[in-house]
Amino acid sequence: MHKLLALGDLLVPAEFMEVGFEPLRRAGVEVIVRQWEHAAIAQLQRDNLLVEQGGPEAVALPEELTHDVAEFDLLSVQFAPVGASLIEAAARLRLIAVLRGGVENVAVAAATERGIAVLNTPGRNARAVAEFTVGVILAEVRNIARSHAALKQADWRKTFPNSAHIPELYGKTVGLVGYGYVGFLVAGMLHAFGCRLLAYDPYAKRDPAPAALVDLPTLLRESDVISVHARLTDESYHLIGEAELAQAKPTAVLVNTARSGLVDEVALIDALRTGRLGGAALDVFDEEPLPADHPFLTLDNLTLTPHLAGGTRDAFANSPRLMANHLLKALAGEGDLPVVNGVTLAF
Repeated sequence: MHKLLALGDLLVPAEFMEVGFEPLRRAGVEVIVRQWEHAAIAQLQRDNLLVEQGGPEAVALPEELTHDVAEFDLLSVQFAPVGASLIEAAARLRLIAVLRGGVENVAVAAATERGIAVLNTPGRNARAVAEFTVGVILAEVRNIARSHAALKQADWRKTFPNSAHIPELYGKTVGLVGYGYVGFLVAGMLHAFGCRLLAYDPYAKRDPAPAALVDLPTLLRESDVISVHARLTDESYHLIGEAELAQAKPTAVLVNTARSGLVDEVALIDALRTGRLGGAALDVFDEEPLPADHPFLTLDNLTLTPHLAGGTRDAFANSPRLMANHLLKALAGEGDLPVVNGVTLAF
């Protein structure tokens, strides 16, 4: 009998895993669900940031969660770290299922060396992030957040940094840096606004319509809004830096709801301060939470949100259901699975 250990957290709690993995139970898999406890979501996100920056060994799991890991051949987590030491202890483990797109919390090299397949859940919160992206684009270009904050202070504000060139999205060019699940959904939504859509993604495989694939310099030169949706890798780190920002229109707006490392924060601050860039909207930061003295907090041409884009109940609840379908296919010997480390599944 196959045996799955599922470790929930505050964002994908045990109750979501119990419901989402029920099809596996019906298929004969023994499913054990446990909760990685945190007092608040901010603490969970802080641990996740430590893992992203320092690797899966940077945060230790409580022993009561994994004391019997040697009994399981399947392991599923969202943010819980799966380090090399845990993989070594999991003598029967054949598959690690991560309930999000990124697998930074898994020691993938150690899993690969052991012949353990690592699966992710691509697109699980793509719609949540895409809808949020459209929202912050509108908030920045139409000054929604700034005017709201002013009114809360009894200030009937009508003048903004972009007052001379406040646009409508209709007919404007939006450039999507990265054209995976999220970028594709954003393109569809903004196509309905009447936007011209460009996309840069050297790895894109799908039909790009309604966007046109172009090189990055072309996208930067022609876009009124530049929205970042690439995966963060060593190759894409600071993909948007000083040289790239210098190619953008001085009225352009940069949006990042992906990963902070894709954009050079120092270069962005300088471009916003000097007026070489019209504005920006950011949901991700190199340091989270933002320190009280961070330069971003002094800028008036910037919309900030505290890493909210992917955080919908629908996205979190759907993740175990999506992964359950992948696991059922894996156990049935079917292909076309989101294996990120090239290990061939054989049960």
